[in-house]
Amino acid sequence: MQDFSLHILDLVENSINAKAKQIEIKIDEDVGNDLLTIEISDNGAGMSEEMVSKVLDPFVTTRTTRKVGLGLSLFSQAAQNCNGEATIRSEPGKGTRLTGRFQLSHIDLKPWGSMVETILTLVIGNPEIDFLYQHHKGTFEYTLDSAVIKRELDGVSLSNPDVVTLLRNDLKENLNEIGID
Repeated sequence: MQDFSLHILDLVENSINAKAKQIEIKIDEDVGNDLLTIEISDNGAGMSEEMVSKVLDPFVTTRTTRKVGLGLSLFSQAAQNCNGEATIRSEPGKGTRLTGRFQLSHIDLKPWGSMVETILTLVIGNPEIDFLYQHHKGTFEYTLDSAVIKRELDGVSLSNPDVVTLLRNDLKENLNEIGID
């Protein structure tokens, strides 16, 4: 994976495949402690303890269409490359929480990529799922809650061109404040 936006897109696909109806993506850039934390949690099918213990292995996957699953192992390796770690907590029937911690100033820290397009793709492409995206850096905090947006739209589709434009502009405006496109 070239950047964090692609990691996040791939990891959230795991939540979607696990039949999650609520997915949270929380990012905290703690400059004072030189720590980047990325957390993705869902209310999907969850995994057994045995599966959790194996899931970071690239040759372990729950998919039946292929025999490798690289997303989690690549994310874990990216964290390790930046003096960090990836941890997974999961319980069958209750969902999964993946947390990646990275040294924020590390030379090998990946760029953000297009978080605007990643979040937009997830929200618009999966209208049946409620997404909560939060990004915190210093005094800046941005939240996009698709459940709230859907209530406000009162039946207007998230894929309506005017809604897409509003969402894209909101994401761009807010994420540009902290140097993310």
